[in-house]
Amino acid sequence: MKLSAMNQLQGKVLSIKKGAVMAQVKIGIAGGAVVTALIGIESVKRLGLKKGDTAYAVIKSTSVIVGK
Repeated sequence: MKLSAMNQLQGKVLSIKKGAVMAQVKIGIAGGAVVTALIGIESVKRLGLKKGDTAYAVIKSTSVIVGK
């Protein structure tokens, strides 16, 4: 599948913490960084996500907010 989003970070699923409706998915990427995403439980099921899987964090945003 091709995507228009340019920011595609490949990594391994480190953990999946399921809540009532949402799941917190942590993906370890190059250099030891970790990307955390909140996705629906149904998406976890549909994708068949499990710890150790290769996955992509795809970031599509029109703005980034930075604070200090």
